[in-house]
Amino acid sequence: MNLNKLFLDYCKKNDFEINSNQTETVEELHKFYNLNFNKSLIKKIFSKNNSKLGFYLQGDVGVGKTMILNFFYDNFKGSKQRLHFNEFMIGFHDFVFKNKEIKKENVIDKFVNKLKKKIELIYFDEFQVTNIVDAMILGNLFKKIFNENIKVLFSSNIKITDLYKDGLQRDQFIPFIKIIKNKCYQHKLSIKEDYRMSSANNMGRYYFPLNETTNFKVNKYFRQITKNKMKKEKILIIKGRKYNIKNYYEGISRFDFKDLCAKNIGAEDYIKIAETCNFIVIENIPNFNNDNSNQQNRFITLIDILYEKYKPLLVTSKSELGLISSSKSLKDIFKRTISRISELTSIKYN
Repeated sequence: MNLNKLFLDYCKKNDFEINSNQTETVEELHKFYNLNFNKSLIKKIFSKNNSKLGFYLQGDVGVGKTMILNFFYDNFKGSKQRLHFNEFMIGFHDFVFKNKEIKKENVIDKFVNKLKKKIELIYFDEFQVTNIVDAMILGNLFKKIFNENIKVLFSSNIKITDLYKDGLQRDQFIPFIKIIKNKCYQHKLSIKEDYRMSSANNMGRYYFPLNETTNFKVNKYFRQITKNKMKKEKILIIKGRKYNIKNYYEGISRFDFKDLCAKNIGAEDYIKIAETCNFIVIENIPNFNNDNSNQQNRFITLIDILYEKYKPLLVTSKSELGLISSSKSLKDIFKRTISRISELTSIKYN
């Protein structure tokens, strides 16, 4: 697989500007591919213990990390899986719950062995760790993943050494950091422009401030896209719990921010919503601060999942997109959320 040539053809086909920093990243991916997927059996045997089995691509929002890793993933011909990290960990915890009879020290082995039978490459876009339960088990989990020769792609806004920074009991997370540093190529992609925030991409489905004019525009747009569609309350069943979507029109849904982020719901609910809806309206996004950081954290997870599923959005907010304030602890991560909202409100719909 000649990644360099494929990438140039890909850029030409999609009318993308060829950027030297991005082509350098593709060259590094090409080395990763050759080391892990393009060797003789003898070389594999002698280099197995020294192989870099992961590729960790770090960079600011909107520089093209996802585009490049998606390109690599789409051209990879082996068995593979692309997941939001929340989905992956939900799957792991479900496996643990269903296999209570397995001893704690063996359940990770069983999970990874099952994973190995299905895939040789797994891809986590915009990797980050915020959950203390996940943080405490990731070292053992990824040690087993790499021991079983499963290859992993990561994209992240965060340097490996800064993952789960200031998190509770971070000392128990350090073994994971050491494993990732030892087993992964690390590459930083730097580009000044945030491509997702480009005004040329703006389709105008981000409305602010919250007033009667904004409300009129949103209602008008919503009537247009739901014309001839039947309104029927949608009830989602998530692990025995019910979640009601009251404003549901054959795949088009309309939510207030508080219904999504001020209630005790999370990634599993957002995944189910994303799988059920093909267009989503989120109204009344507030400014964030240290007092509502829990709501902001849920909102970040929600947007990440909607982006992974690539769902078009219409959003109303108290503030201009680039001026929504943030809690102190989530300020850096929230840049990605802002950038992704820009793209999701720009996806052509109808």
